[in-house]
Amino acid sequence: MSVATDTGVKASVHPSPNHGPRAEGALIDMVVLHYTGMRNAEEALQRLCDPRAEVSAHYLVYEDGRILQCVPEVRRAWHAGRSSWKGETDLNSRSIGVEIVNPGHEFGYRPFPDAQIEAVTALVGDICRRHAIAPWRVLAHSDIAPDRKEDPGELFPWSRLAEAGVGHYVPPVPLGSGLFMQEGDSGQPVEALQSMLALYGYDIAISGRFDEKTRFAVTAFQRHFRPEKVDGVVDQSTIETLNALLRKLPSLS
Repeated sequence: MSVATDTGVKASVHPSPNHGPRAEGALIDMVVLHYTGMRNAEEALQRLCDPRAEVSAHYLVYEDGRILQCVPEVRRAWHAGRSSWKGETDLNSRSIGVEIVNPGHEFGYRPFPDAQIEAVTALVGDICRRHAIAPWRVLAHSDIAPDRKEDPGELFPWSRLAEAGVGHYVPPVPLGSGLFMQEGDSGQPVEALQSMLALYGYDIAISGRFDEKTRFAVTAFQRHFRPEKVDGVVDQSTIETLNALLRKLPSLS
């Protein structure tokens, strides 16, 4: 007899022991997408289920589109690590973590196959419908931990998910010239940039100084929303794309 999953999408259960209770009163209002960043799927699954590793995710999506549920959604999986979004820091208690099989930047980062993206889209769409998760709360691991994470990276096709109504997205403004800000700069334009990034959700101080933390946040933003050029330098395309995303948010988000 097969064990039932939480999702209405075709999936199998492969239990991980790495989970705990969600914080009392925490509502599930986020989905965080990761890549596995290991040599192959087998190594990734072993690590997600190894009690010594102390990491896990609710779901694992293979390159051929197969889906495993490793942690019940009602439980707190250990996927986000040290992270922050909109001032919240215990993101594991309020999120569903989805690991997507890909070697990542360390082991030969490559495009995500169609079958895998179709499965991720269906799964995340199902999660968002069941938990009433807003599109702008479907995030990359790099969004919530920009100083230490790159996943799922600039090759992840967020636009494909958006076509199916999953996630928050605007077409990136084309690359051009003008309005360059970079690490070491300071002044009112930097303060305005930091205010916009913080309003969207990034963990950033509004200091008017373009410091390392600002560069990490800009880089994470580019990976997710303007992946054509990921360099941590703010050009017209970056600022206009950020502006367009903010305009697309409801007044209270």
